[in-house]
Amino acid sequence: MIVTDIRGHRLTGASAPAARHYDAAVQQLVLLRDDPVATVDAALTDSPDFVMAHALKAWLHLLGTEPAGLPVARAALAGVADRAATAQERGHVAALAHLVDGRWHAAARVLEDVTIAHPRDLLALFAGHQLDFFRGDSRMLRDRIARARPAWSPAVPQHHAVLGMAAFGLEETGAYAEAERAGRAAVETEPRDAWAQHAVAHVMEMQGRTEEGIAWMRRRPDAWSDGSFLAVHNWWHLALYHLERGEIDAVKALYDGPIRGGQATLILEMIDASAMLWRLHLRGIDVGDRFAVLADAWEPVAGAGLYAFNDVHAVMAFVGAGRPDSAARVMEAQRVAMAGPGDNAAFTREVGRPVTEAIVAFGEGRFAETVRLLRTVRGIAHRFGGSHAQRDVIDLTLIEAALRAGDGGLAAALAAERTAAKPESPLARLFRLRAETLGAAA
Repeated sequence: MIVTDIRGHRLTGASAPAARHYDAAVQQLVLLRDDPVATVDAALTDSPDFVMAHALKAWLHLLGTEPAGLPVARAALAGVADRAATAQERGHVAALAHLVDGRWHAAARVLEDVTIAHPRDLLALFAGHQLDFFRGDSRMLRDRIARARPAWSPAVPQHHAVLGMAAFGLEETGAYAEAERAGRAAVETEPRDAWAQHAVAHVMEMQGRTEEGIAWMRRRPDAWSDGSFLAVHNWWHLALYHLERGEIDAVKALYDGPIRGGQATLILEMIDASAMLWRLHLRGIDVGDRFAVLADAWEPVAGAGLYAFNDVHAVMAFVGAGRPDSAARVMEAQRVAMAGPGDNAAFTREVGRPVTEAIVAFGEGRFAETVRLLRTVRGIAHRFGGSHAQRDVIDLTLIEAALRAGDGGLAAALAAERTAAKPESPLARLFRLRAETLGAAA
């Protein structure tokens, strides 16, 4: 008997009950909620030779960029290497083999071919979309999904997930109105779609629509936060709006509550925590012992050298906590990464290392050096991943460093640039006033 997934793709080695577990786990993954690892393990308990269940387990342990996920993913991949029976399954296996060895670009390219042939392979679409995000490839964030959309309709299960991914890709390429329409349509269909919720939040962040953004995120927080492993990031987006408005008490309350209150140690959540504390630090706001507590969480992975974007955020915490030895451990891991194989060598060499050095320089009061380093990379910062909103911390650090270095001309130019992008931005207005004051005093 041929067993298929809910969208008609053949599943080698699966029983009908195992296929139902697999479909449920894929749904949990694209909704970014509950426990898809436990669900796929149930599929494997029923059907140990289930190829796509092993592949899904590997994806689940790789897409979090956790060092501890690599051995689990390797074991899962070893369980399917010789069993894949369809070209679609072999594509997943090949992509996973690239990724476990650090070949991010090759993995994304293989999945591109899988979804060209099988545009309703939701796992391949979602994994590829995440790889595009981690690689900072905004064009593929948009186009990978655009290619598949004609094969989808509201009649196809989990259509909302394709709308949500389309929304994020459109936002990252500046098509804000179209992105917002797609994201809102996805959330209307499936209010628990945290990725779609987040895509609309990005639109409002990029356009400086802070009041609307706060209303959007506070409208139904239970839907996108309860049971979601994207909840911290979405709460972070809400805090960004409040920070832009200068509402520091609200930012601290969100940080101490849903962003960091649970003391989570997942790297993607620690990135959000570092990014928020660093933004507060740039504004001269006392954050108490928060940096120290966060730095403790970063310590076990400081020497991983797995992904440059993570390294930068670890160093933010270490610099904020006054731990130069820990920052040095990250930089040593970067040195090893730059000399090694895999795409992270370039991620680190081109962007991660100079940004890390700039953060260390800022912490030591060498503001002119921070300016020099960041000006060389801000135009290519997408090459080490993240979103426009996340990488904005580079521009914020550059502006603050220019102000503290006494470079009124550059600070004024950067403030004007920011004002042009967000005309109603209170923060841009503050930068402009500080630059004018600096220029008048010169």
